[in-house]
Order: sequence, then structure tokens, then C-alpha cells
Amino acid sequence: MNPTAPNALRLTLMQAGYTTAPQAMILRGGRWQRMKIPALLALIEHPRQGPVLFDTGYSPRFFSETRRWPASLYPKITPVTLAASETAAAQVQARGIAPADVRFIILSHFHADHVGGLFDFPNAQFIYPAAALAAVRGKSGFAALRAGYLPGLLPPDFLARGRALQPAEFTPLPAEYAPFERGVDIFGDGTLLGVSLPGHAVGQMGLFLRDENLGPVLLAADACWHSRACREFILPHPAVLRILPDSAAYQTTLRRLHHLHTRRPELHIIPSHCPEWAATLSR
Repeated sequence: MNPTAPNALRLTLMQAGYTTAPQAMILRGGRWQRMKIPALLALIEHPRQGPVLFDTGYSPRFFSETRRWPASLYPKITPVTLAASETAAAQVQARGIAPADVRFIILSHFHADHVGGLFDFPNAQFIYPAAALAAVRGKSGFAALRAGYLPGLLPPDFLARGRALQPAEFTPLPAEYAPFERGVDIFGDGTLLGVSLPGHAVGQMGLFLRDENLGPVLLAADACWHSRACREFILPHPAVLRILPDSAAYQTTLRRLHHLHTRRPELHIIPSHCPEWAATLSR
């Protein structure tokens, strides 16, 4: 499994909405001024598999699914702003790709800001870690809210169109990915390697790839929320750590990301909510 060899891909980073939070919550010791937390996703144009999405960000369906109690608490805790032109479907369409032509959507985990746009891609196969779905499946009411999960964001045929990645599919990675040791070769051609990034959500997965312009990339999902956290090993506020499903695993994952960045500074680690990466979109 080696995405640094042939078949460089074309990666396009996009933002589908944002929420806000005090900087001090995501970067311990930061300011208490609220900052934009973008919901980033990635379009990956694969030479043989066609258009692939990594997550989908928010969509208008988020607002309809949070009208009733207790889901109505969700947008109060994390207020969401989304323009119609910012949805994953609209941005893919603007790039000359019909949403119906997106063949695969790789999901890092099942929080609403990552699965919000699934309904807009009627022909996509959903690829996700089995453990991530198992952690939220069947949850409703306050249990779903605590898990950041809105069941109505998953299409009715989600399971029929899904490919659940099993633990046995994660095999040893080459030494260049250390300290990450195991990954899954999504298409069996070495171009996209899923890697477990536990802590923020049960079963969360990131994605190693090689972009034709950027070079090596790790789409790091919510393993951290800001590139500074990875570069400098800055933990979030203790209150945030207390509400994570596995605080110890989160800290271990962040430490591994920091180690990987230190050892391989040419590797672009892209967290799904990093304002620094969002700022590059306008350029």
C-alpha cells in the first residue's frame, strides 16, 4: 500500500458551512473570542474510480432535521451558517460534475457536519468504518444528540449502498506512515489509504493520498480541529476532553499526528475544521 508511487490524484478542498466556537475551546490557552469553525470536505478525482468525496459537510437537511426536540438543541450548541452555493452538491456541480456521477463517498465518522449532504448524491456508494456506524446506529433522542448524530441525515438505502470497512481489512502500513501502523487500501490500488484516528468519535478514519499538486496529504477529519494543534501539540480545553468518547485515545492520536508532522513536514495534514486551510480556498 503506497500512494506515493503512481496515480497521483486531484484533490479539491471545499467548505460546506461553518459553526463558531471560542478559540480557547479548540486550542488550550487561546482567546475566548469566537472564531469560525469551517466544515471542510474533499473532492478527489480518481483516474479510474471517478469522483470521490471525503465527507460532505452540512446541507439544508441539517436544519430540517433539527427542528424538533431534543435535536433542536444541536444548532443552539453549534450554530450553523450555510449558503445554498456552499453545499457539497452545489460545489461539485460548479466544477462540472453532476452529483449523480459521484461514485463514492468515504465517511470519516457520522457526526452531522460530515454526513449532512448524503441525500444529494443518489448513486454514490458509502464507504465507512464499521465501528463508526455501530457506535451510533439505533440511537435516537438525547442518546443521538450526545453522539452528534442525526439519524435522518442517512438515506433510507444507506446500508444497501454501504461498504462497511471491517477491522480485519486494516493491515500493516509502510514505515513512512509511522507512528500509524495499520491502514486499509480503499480501492486496492494504493491510492487511498484509510487510517484509524480514534478519540473524537468511535471508529473515526482519516485518509492518506497523494495530490498531483500538494504531494502527500492526510485528510485528518476531527483528529484535531486546527493545524496549530497538530504542529505544536496543543490539546483542546479540558471541558472538551471531558465530553469526548475516549479522551485518552484522542490525546494519543494527536500525539501521533504531531510526531508524523515533525518527522515528515512535507506531508500536508488537513483537519476538517481548520481555519488555516479554509483560508486557502479563496486563493
